[in-house]
Amino acid sequence: MKKIKRAPGEIRAQIAAMPIRRLADGSMEILLVTSRTTHRWIVPKGWPIKGLTAPEAAAREAFEEAGVVGRIVPEPAGSYIYWKRMSDHFALCEVTLYLLEVERQLPSWAEQGQRQVQWFQPDDAADLVDEPELATAIRNLTGVLVS
Repeated sequence: MKKIKRAPGEIRAQIAAMPIRRLADGSMEILLVTSRTTHRWIVPKGWPIKGLTAPEAAAREAFEEAGVVGRIVPEPAGSYIYWKRMSDHFALCEVTLYLLEVERQLPSWAEQGQRQVQWFQPDDAADLVDEPELATAIRNLTGVLVS
């Protein structure tokens, strides 16, 4: 695999899914997963995938990392920037966020043994993530979805 040379400080693009579900009482929950290396709470995310659109790639990440499938909203629902820990440095990443309306969660999936997966009330999810811009995106999305 050919290694791509990147300029120092170049912002790298990632995609993410924000999996949501509605409960019988009309309230909503957001699914968070833990990162593999630092074990912090995040949304399923990754690098763009050749041959897939950005929303399709976000849905694939949610399937692989959390075992959820559903309807991905094709328009971006927000974005956030964070520092990703790489093997020998940190990379600044801008993550485009896509809403995934979860229809089912599988009993087993690819990264099941590598991450924790848990549903949270939106305010709790926003409080648990480390990235301030992701917390803001969660709060902004829930305000739009509730109305």
